[in-house]
Amino acid sequence: METKADIRKKVFRLRKEAGRTQIIRDSRTIAGRLFALPEYEQADWIYLYIDCRNEVMTQEILSESLARGKKVAAPKVVGKEMIFYRIFGEEDLEPGYFGIREPRPHLDVADGSSGLMVMPGVAFDRQRGRVGYGGGFYDRYLAAHPNLFTAAVAFEFQLFDQVPREETDILPCCLITEKQIY
Repeated sequence: METKADIRKKVFRLRKEAGRTQIIRDSRTIAGRLFALPEYEQADWIYLYIDCRNEVMTQEILSESLARGKKVAAPKVVGKEMIFYRIFGEEDLEPGYFGIREPRPHLDVADGSSGLMVMPGVAFDRQRGRVGYGGGFYDRYLAAHPNLFTAAVAFEFQLFDQVPREETDILPCCLITEKQIY
């Protein structure tokens, strides 16, 4: 099995090489699959990462969720923790941790008691094993907020036969790609 470092290097290269048209098209397909989930339909709160560097794009999920009257929260890294703040649109975001857009500081904190979390990852396997970016932010947040339904999103090229797992890893409830839901 490849190491997490090798997997990250490979996926970062593949994401960099992916064409903008493909990223946009596949992100729309993934968003459509997410919108069709009963858990999405029932959720009042959507906890949503803000994409960067050719991740699955989340702008459509943000816009559609707000249009459907859902409350949307985005993450901000504070020290070793991740805190989600309620946002009302793109204007509530500013450059933050590693240049990733984050909520502005004046916004209200979302309590994480219920809802659906759309989570990123560098790589996955079909059993929903996940390799993140190495900070453990999502695993710690989900351990403290166990009532959230988690939907990871990724492109098929981010899938591996098997990815390394650690005891502290929390598997997403489902993994959505442009081809299917695992």
